Amino acid sequence: MIVNHRAVGAIYRFEMARAWRTVMQSVISPVISTSLYFVVFGAAIGSRIQSIEGVTYGAYIVPGLIMLTLLTQSISNASFGIYFPRFAGTIFELLSAPVSFLEIVVAYVGAAATKSILIGLIMLATASLFVPLHIEHPVWMIAFLLLTAITFSLFGFIIGIWADGFEKLQLVPLLIVTPLTFLGGAFYSIDMLPPFWRGVSLFNPVVYLVSGFRWSFFGQSDVSIGVSLAMTALFLALCLTGVWWIFKTGYRLKA
Repeated sequence: MIVNHRAVGAIYRFEMARAWRTVMQSVISPVISTSLYFVVFGAAIGSRIQSIEGVTYGAYIVPGLIMLTLLTQSISNASFGIYFPRFAGTIFELLSAPVSFLEIVVAYVGAAATKSILIGLIMLATASLFVPLHIEHPVWMIAFLLLTAITFSLFGFIIGIWADGFEKLQLVPLLIVTPLTFLGGAFYSIDMLPPFWRGVSLFNPVVYLVSGFRWSFFGQSDVSIGVSLAMTALFLALCLTGVWWIFKTGYRLKA
């Protein structure tokens, strides 16, 4: 299939421009949130937990903070990006234009993932002002950033098609993704939990994302890096299947 680069570029640039028009919410807010997390968790809790597995507590929570923001931002950016054309009715112009479904997905998901990765890197730079950081596997760190951002941008794209109101756009990130991230070892190691609750935590898919991302920083993780990659790839495959089904059936696109 030949990809219309101009069409993809036009949608991509429009979505990226929207992020700069809302720079307060897109960039400044995550930086402030990161700083507050370090003040609360790093100072209050870090003074009581000196280190976890040889890593200072302040540094230990950095991958979890970045992953928390990456997940929520990827979903929010992609879901709003595709929902707004549906809400405004311009989605029909897009669907009738000589633009393939693949090009639509690449443009919207690509823009959402780009914004999420930029915010993640800004948070990493902000965190380095509070704690000394050394990334043992920088290539794997970038790989996990890309995989996670693309996967959850696809997930957000699906939510944006499914949602029939603005309140539903926030339903999954706030009530499902954020709690799963907090319970997925973002601010602690699941090895610190009793055996029963550690076993329960392994059913939380976010555990594998946080664990793999933390491994890229410190070379240690709660679960095998191979398992983390496999779980991420599995969720990516499920999201791709969901997007394919939406365009094949026209679910909430033709009504």
